[in-house]
Amino acid sequence: MQQTACKLSVSGLVELLREVVETNFVAVTLEGEISNFAAPASGHWYFTLKDAGAQLRAVMFRNRNRLLDSPPGNGMQVVCSGTVTIYPARGEMQFVADTLVQSGQGDLQAAFEALKLRLSAEGLFAAERKRTLPSFPMAVGVVTSATGAAIHDILNVLQRRAPDVRVLLRAVKVQGDGAAEEIAAAIADLNRYGDLDVLIVGRGGGSLEDLWAFNEELVARAIVASKLPVISAVGHEVDFTIADFVADLRAPTPSAAAELVAKSRLELEAHLDHLIMRLQARMSRELSLFSERLRGLDNRLKRTVRDFYTYPEEISTQERRLTLAIKGLLRQYGDQLGLAAGRLEALSPLQQLDRGYVIASLDQEGKLLAEAEQLKAGDSLWLRFARDQVRTRVEQVDS
Repeated sequence: MQQTACKLSVSGLVELLREVVETNFVAVTLEGEISNFAAPASGHWYFTLKDAGAQLRAVMFRNRNRLLDSPPGNGMQVVCSGTVTIYPARGEMQFVADTLVQSGQGDLQAAFEALKLRLSAEGLFAAERKRTLPSFPMAVGVVTSATGAAIHDILNVLQRRAPDVRVLLRAVKVQGDGAAEEIAAAIADLNRYGDLDVLIVGRGGGSLEDLWAFNEELVARAIVASKLPVISAVGHEVDFTIADFVADLRAPTPSAAAELVAKSRLELEAHLDHLIMRLQARMSRELSLFSERLRGLDNRLKRTVRDFYTYPEEISTQERRLTLAIKGLLRQYGDQLGLAAGRLEALSPLQQLDRGYVIASLDQEGKLLAEAEQLKAGDSLWLRFARDQVRTRVEQVDS
């Protein structure tokens, strides 16, 4: 029986292949050697995974690779977890990596990267979620082993730097079976205790297996749920655990955690000395300013007192000047008045009486007559002489 060939477009065939690949290879873990590694400005990583018999193009997008401490190098043997797909634009199969660990780190490292990726996606590593530590805590809770080096280091630092700080130890197993459960329960217990300012959760250094309790999800979520700020202090400076990422602050060692908790007396004294110097400088500036103002007021007061004592003399001088000026004006106005009076006197009708003239008026008050027509026979008439006046009667009026 002859089979009829199915006619497909290139896009259609590539799409069918992509569906087959993505449906059957949902989660894949590959081990191989990295080559042709590239990290362009986009932030994505592009590389080739190869072994002795084959090679496969791979990509790790930036939202995944940002969780790694550093990019891999060409020739590095790695273990990657992810999915397989087909890139339609080139029709090439490629591997999309979600995690990448150096080969030989084993299953624990792969589990660490997987949990780290998942908790980061939940936002548990976000900086805005972290709380600030109190500046000068008076009570510190410590979750660690009672016999390990960590608690001794913490106590030594606190005794040296802040002996007044109280320490409450909640002893736990820090490795082995049940350690994660004890650590999570201890964090919850110290939160319920309530009379604490901050928690230190940690232990001394060790292998990845020794530190694994602090990579458990149970411990991570207990730290996130803590109402008290938590400092993670696990291992040495080069060690990183999930607890470091979710804690409010990571300390490279338990001793460093104690130093972060307690400010040393020397630091406090230096800070106080700095504040005193600033206060003294400020006071010196203010006193200098007040002194200048006081000198200015003193000078003004001295001028006022001097003026007060010189005012009587100035007043007397001004009084004499005013008296002289008034007298001068009075003489001037008196002379002018005398001249005016003389002129007025010269124009007075009374002056004519001394020369023999008579002033006639109708009454004694001196209502003068200007014309004879104002009179008639029988009218009384007053005649004023230079030194007396007489009354007479009109006998006849000639007009």
